[in-house]
Amino acid sequence: MMKIESRISVDDFVKKAQKGDRQAFSEIVRILMNKITALTYKMTSDRDLAVDIAQDSFVAAWQNLHTFNFDAKFESWLYRIAYNKSLNAIKKEERHIKDFDFDSQASTSSPERDLYQKELQDKVLSFLNTLPKEQRAVFEFRFYKGLSFAEIADTTGKALGTVKTLYREAVKKLRNLATKQRWTV
Repeated sequence: MMKIESRISVDDFVKKAQKGDRQAFSEIVRILMNKITALTYKMTSDRDLAVDIAQDSFVAAWQNLHTFNFDAKFESWLYRIAYNKSLNAIKKEERHIKDFDFDSQASTSSPERDLYQKELQDKVLSFLNTLPKEQRAVFEFRFYKGLSFAEIADTTGKALGTVKTLYREAVKKLRNLATKQRWTV
């Protein structure tokens, strides 16, 4: 006989937490903490600050949970809180947005290939640093986090058309640079 394990969704925990169930909210934190911390770290380049912002984001989510109405995914709502808190921290401390960690993506086929991949990664990261912060954030949400344009719009508070334009412009700039510098993969 096959045992079917029932899985409680984040939405189920949110509904319970909205009724004051702190244990349910603790489960939300357990499930989403790494994702939120990764986002805040990517944006701030500071591990300690990223953890603080992630924790502040969860505190803000708990305090404002009654305002969440399931029009969007809870995760998108929480991303938006963390995104805004990160932007505020960047402005406050005049930090730069952290580059994507390519180390986990590096090829191990040969030392020459690894060196080339690292050089290419450095070029892409350097390029990303030249993008306006909103364009870069949209590009990273889409390319690295795999969020849909609608989720990015919810997260950033931008109109869907604006999000698509920001992404398209970032990709266009990257393609132009790659062509100009004759990058190959």
